[in-house]
Amino acid sequence: MSWLLLFFSASVLIALTPGANNLLGLHHGMTQGVRRGLAGLAGRLTAFTLLIAAVAAGLGQLLAASETALTIIKWAGAGYLLFLGVRLLWSTFRDKTGTVRPLAEPTTAWRVARKEFGVAITNPKAILVFTAFVPQFIDAAHGPFPAQIALLGAVYLLAEFLAGSVYVGVGAAVKSAELTRRARRNVDRGTGVVLVGLAGVLATSNA
Repeated sequence: MSWLLLFFSASVLIALTPGANNLLGLHHGMTQGVRRGLAGLAGRLTAFTLLIAAVAAGLGQLLAASETALTIIKWAGAGYLLFLGVRLLWSTFRDKTGTVRPLAEPTTAWRVARKEFGVAITNPKAILVFTAFVPQFIDAAHGPFPAQIALLGAVYLLAEFLAGSVYVGVGAAVKSAELTRRARRNVDRGTGVVLVGLAGVLATSNA
């Protein structure tokens, strides 16, 4: 149990680290509410489940060792973050009639989940987490390798769910404060700027 508790504690700290997915979770909580925010979290967890399965199958290590594969994933992720950021910024601009475009229009849970899935699955940092962090806790004394990967993967998904729920919950609490239109527009613009910035950071990183 001490082995799992140590892994869980470390996983929670990693999962709570601000990043693109947590930023999206916060924004979705603020603009779409808890239900759709959690739907986005489900998309993220689906992507992470696939990455954990890849590690169990040995594909994760191959991806991490391939500079070409990581570069392709890096640029795909940077492009997707840039797309989301620019689109969010554009939605806050005034159109030709001088009226403000509607902010935070309700969207489907599927679209919210698809956004977070896309960000998570194209993030090379996530791949490195599952190929470098999780395997460090593998020990022959704790059973067969596939079983340990499955167990540690489930524990990490639980940590990610709890951390993601915190961001969604904080966002929903802000939403309940009923911000003014101007404040909501500023929130959308701030989120868009950060997403574009994260795209730049990812594009210039060595991962």
